[in-house]
Amino acid sequence: MERTRSDTILRTDLQDPDTSTTGGKLELELVVELALSAESAALWRVDFSDDALTWRRGLDDVLGMPGAADTEIRAQLAELVEPLSHSARTAPLWQNFELEQQIESADGAIRWIQFRARRFADRGAGGVLGIATDVTEQHEATMALADLADRYRLLSELSPDGIAVHEAGMVVYANAASGRLLGLNSSAEMLKRSISEFVDADSVPEMLRRIAGLTTQGATSEPAEASLVRADGTKIVVETVSVRTMWEGRPAFQVILRDLTVQKAAEASLRYQAALVTHVSDAIIAIDRSGLVTSWNPAAEAVYARLAADAIGRPAGEILGTELDPRAVIRAGGLIDSTHRRPDGVTVNVRASVAEMGDGYVLVCADETERRLAQQRFSNVVASLEEGVIVLGPTGVVESVNPAACRIVGVNAERLMALSTPAYPLYDEAGVVVPVSDHPAAISRNTGARLNGHVFRVPRPDGENMWISLSTRPLNSDTVPPHAVVVSFSDISEQRAVDDRLRYDATHDALTGLANRALVLERLATTIRTSERTGGTAVLFIDLDKFKVINDSLGHRFGDAVLRIVGKRLCGEVREGDLVGRIGGDEFAVVVAGVADMTALRAIAGHLRGSLANPITFEGRQLHIDASIGIVVAGPHDERSADDLLRDADIAMYRAKTQGRGRYEFFDVELRKRIQQQVRMEQDLRDAVSNGHLRMAYQPVVDIRKRRLVGVEALLRWSDSQRGNIPPSDFIPLAEESDLINLIGEFTLRRSTEEITAWCARHNLDIDLAVNLSVRQLEDPQLVALVDEALHATGLPAERLRLEITETALMRDPASAHLILNDLRVLGVHLAIDDFGTGYSSLAQIRKLPVDALKIDQSFVSELEESSEARAIVASIIAMAHGVDLTVIAEGVETATQFDILRDLGCDQVQGYYFGHAVAAEDLLPAPL
Repeated sequence: MERTRSDTILRTDLQDPDTSTTGGKLELELVVELALSAESAALWRVDFSDDALTWRRGLDDVLGMPGAADTEIRAQLAELVEPLSHSARTAPLWQNFELEQQIESADGAIRWIQFRARRFADRGAGGVLGIATDVTEQHEATMALADLADRYRLLSELSPDGIAVHEAGMVVYANAASGRLLGLNSSAEMLKRSISEFVDADSVPEMLRRIAGLTTQGATSEPAEASLVRADGTKIVVETVSVRTMWEGRPAFQVILRDLTVQKAAEASLRYQAALVTHVSDAIIAIDRSGLVTSWNPAAEAVYARLAADAIGRPAGEILGTELDPRAVIRAGGLIDSTHRRPDGVTVNVRASVAEMGDGYVLVCADETERRLAQQRFSNVVASLEEGVIVLGPTGVVESVNPAACRIVGVNAERLMALSTPAYPLYDEAGVVVPVSDHPAAISRNTGARLNGHVFRVPRPDGENMWISLSTRPLNSDTVPPHAVVVSFSDISEQRAVDDRLRYDATHDALTGLANRALVLERLATTIRTSERTGGTAVLFIDLDKFKVINDSLGHRFGDAVLRIVGKRLCGEVREGDLVGRIGGDEFAVVVAGVADMTALRAIAGHLRGSLANPITFEGRQLHIDASIGIVVAGPHDERSADDLLRDADIAMYRAKTQGRGRYEFFDVELRKRIQQQVRMEQDLRDAVSNGHLRMAYQPVVDIRKRRLVGVEALLRWSDSQRGNIPPSDFIPLAEESDLINLIGEFTLRRSTEEITAWCARHNLDIDLAVNLSVRQLEDPQLVALVDEALHATGLPAERLRLEITETALMRDPASAHLILNDLRVLGVHLAIDDFGTGYSSLAQIRKLPVDALKIDQSFVSELEESSEARAIVASIIAMAHGVDLTVIAEGVETATQFDILRDLGCDQVQGYYFGHAVAAEDLLPAPL
């Protein structure tokens, strides 16, 4: 077999009989010296004269590259010994070097290689001769030992128990828990102090006795209690365990301290509980799992007339005079009213509480025999009354009720007994809630006065309202307040129902049940009159965004459901006393009294929008809506009428819509002027469509490699007789906030397809036509039909039409956009994402959309010459788009430098002033640019 060059050279050097100091025997000695301690090693050499790197056979095994080619071994070895050979070039002769390197072998294992070498002189520039040794096992052993020490240190430092080491009576180590246990700022305060300083004098002798018995390494004392003295002089009881150990080669003791404070407190608590069980008036009975009585306190002896000796050890059912299943009671809530029987046959009415404890159950039985008898007498007296009768205790808690009260109030007796009077709010005939302190029952309870025939409205638990005529009197007027009170009342709801219905129908919206416009104006007028006292009035005018789409696409039944849900959500977000009304259609109003602070109103508007933004689910469909809100504030001396305020809030809402929807705006006088101007401009724009004041202009789109016209983008222009040329940035947003956008969108599509089809026919060319679509057009269910009709009417091939949608519009509702884009794609038209880079979309989102091209926003293009960051962003967009087979078009190219940069970055097409402004179709140049 032919030897490698490295093996041959190194063997020749090692066997050279020359005795000069530059090689030969001295090198042989060096090799022997370096290899003395190596078990798995290989020799290597670097000659400085020609930087030749040579080695002995076996190096491939050391480096974890068995059987590797010389080129691979040389590259790995050169990288590993480069720091060592670099240092040796300037080092004195015969200086020794040592270096350890970490590598990953071919099988993925981590190895540590030690390189030891010596600089030698030769007939040339000399070099360095060394040995490579695998020291992985030594490293792993060292690391394992370090890990073990670190784990022990962490266990000690993080232990919740105090751990300290004392040697010859002096503390040499203490963990953090020791310092906390003794109330020190740091455990370091214990070091170099006698261990006895921290032990109560009475506990020191026993401590010394215990450690004196630990005579061998590892010997451990039994756990014992000791008293320690804290830094503030207080004493704590701990459990201690001492262990004989070593500290820096000398005998020492490790002591473990566990705080027994909580345990001692628990033992004291148990003793207290035992005393409590003995002296309480309720019977406390313990039974085991088999039902036998295991404990019977003195109160149980009194209640059941049985001594403990007679009860313990016998079945609980036999002793209590009734069968009792503790598990069933616990499943039912742990409380039961029951009738027990004493040995003499007397029945005992008890309220029993059952709880699981240890290996059995504990019963707490309260004797309620007398109370139940009194309740029964009262029930018999008042049960036949048609009036509702409730007895309230001195604290206002319901103590008894008659059947008529339960029937009128609509609550069963058990639930009514658990309530107090504030749980039932009372409203006067004006609809104002009566303060609890003014309730007739409260007045009678606190003063002893009798009140008769007061009329109130009370909401029932079932949501219905009832009207009652209520009277109250003290149960015993001779007692000192607060008195127990008898409340009697009769239901007069039926006689009020007709009047209420007539008033309600006249002032409320039939669909949502909210106040109608008339009631909103009435309430608003009232709050204006009282604003000097209440501090101001605010109106929030709310209009739902995109509600027309819901009605048109899903039908009015869905729309009505949405309106009802919106009304409920608005009512849930306002304060008590504020009024929510439906003005008409999808418009709502909230009248807020006593709030004129802008910060508070912003918070209210934010809460209202947040509530409406939550998804609405109806018949399996999930809908998302948002709202635009206009806010108007009237101070105490504002002279505007209710109609004026509602109109101004409507104006502010309109402003919110023109600013992008889903927001709120405050009204001011300038806003009214601006809105009026916008309304006039909107009307003029509507007239411009029919009067022929709108025209089309086309900006060239150029192939970046061929510098040839490949398409145009259709741009709408408006020339007004009085205003002159109006920029699209002024009238397009205005159109998008009304139905005009669909009207001018249809005009743009029809006119541009007609003109470009005619232009291509005149010049015998085929170029692409790009037409922009707005967000509102994407929501138009007639969009696909409109595009199809324009293509058929003009004869423009579908593949020559590219519809462009802004990235922001697509990201507002990607799911809905995906559906409409798929329908457009079926027609054969191409689709592009406009203004890419401004909408925070991701590659994952783009891949889900059926688009053909990306248009890089001009804000990135304008910075290409000065900003390396902009170039990097554009390069990333191009690479990303090409990765998913999308054409990339750059907008706003104005200079030759920008063009060159885009060409170098691989952009496909460009457009901008560098190739010409937007012009009429007849002014387009068909020739190469």
